[in-house]
Amino acid sequence: MKKKALHCIDVQQFNHNFLEEICDLADKIREISRTKAGMEYLASILNHKRAMLYFVQPSTRTFLSFYSACQMLGIKCAEVRDPKTSSEIKGESEEDTVRTFSLYFDLIIMRHPRANFAEKIANLLNDTDHPVPVINAGSGKDQHPTQALLDIYTLRRSFLHRGGIAGKQIAFVGDLRRGRTARSLALLLTQFQGVKLYFVAPSEYQMGQDILSFLDHQKTAYEITDDFERMIPAVDAIYMTRLQDEWDREEGISVDIDIERFSFQKRHLDLLKADGIIMHPLPRRQEIAVEVDSDPRAAYWRQVRNGMYIRVALIAGIFQRDKKILDYYLANT
Repeated sequence: MKKKALHCIDVQQFNHNFLEEICDLADKIREISRTKAGMEYLASILNHKRAMLYFVQPSTRTFLSFYSACQMLGIKCAEVRDPKTSSEIKGESEEDTVRTFSLYFDLIIMRHPRANFAEKIANLLNDTDHPVPVINAGSGKDQHPTQALLDIYTLRRSFLHRGGIAGKQIAFVGDLRRGRTARSLALLLTQFQGVKLYFVAPSEYQMGQDILSFLDHQKTAYEITDDFERMIPAVDAIYMTRLQDEWDREEGISVDIDIERFSFQKRHLDLLKADGIIMHPLPRRQEIAVEVDSDPRAAYWRQVRNGMYIRVALIAGIFQRDKKILDYYLANT
């Protein structure tokens, strides 16, 4: 029987044990990478592999995070960031384009504006003679699984001395209906007991009913509100998001929203718990005042760094090199 490739497509494929294991692995990779010998070892693990970064939706942070993660593991990378440079401009389908890439590379990492496109490609490649792993680096408005992984990793590290993520109260603020990062993290937080989620947004941009129905099914508590300041003292983490107005033209809408009412200002630091954290998937616009950046509770720059380590761990796991990393860690730290 032909062996299927291991893919990373959506957050529903992750269970609690996987989350704990990948976070543990990321911690060990972080420690190993502190030394020159450790970095050289990591770079030897997959130096015979090649990856295609197919990013046909604007991205800088996620692209560079994956590029850096591949470099840490010795993987050689190529990229397509504009379909006009490929045969798609001649009329080739996107499916045929990516299938062609799969014949040159051992891993496809893709960001695409079409929902479920990564899943479609993964299924397509599974039925070929050369199935390669596909990692969804963001698809449409629905999923961003590796962002959710790094967000879980950030929460875990932040609450390490407070009993972990279980039992924490976490607020999502901003454009939740179209924010794939908030949607993905909300789904993933159902893996932790006793969490309560707050969805803070104007009615036009509130969390979608599909996510709320999933939370109901998983018996995860949540509250819907538009009162940002009332919520701040109650929560352990605040996940800020920007207005996703790049989708306005596609949806044919134009809504005048008082963004100031859903932004974190310096004065709000006095309302936030002393051991609370502020997160943001970035890019930031006006949702968080720059004066907040110097507060130790501002975790969004740490999120960026965490993303690289969790993606290294994910790629190593996909190619079943996690045991090699664990063995090196035990022998050298």
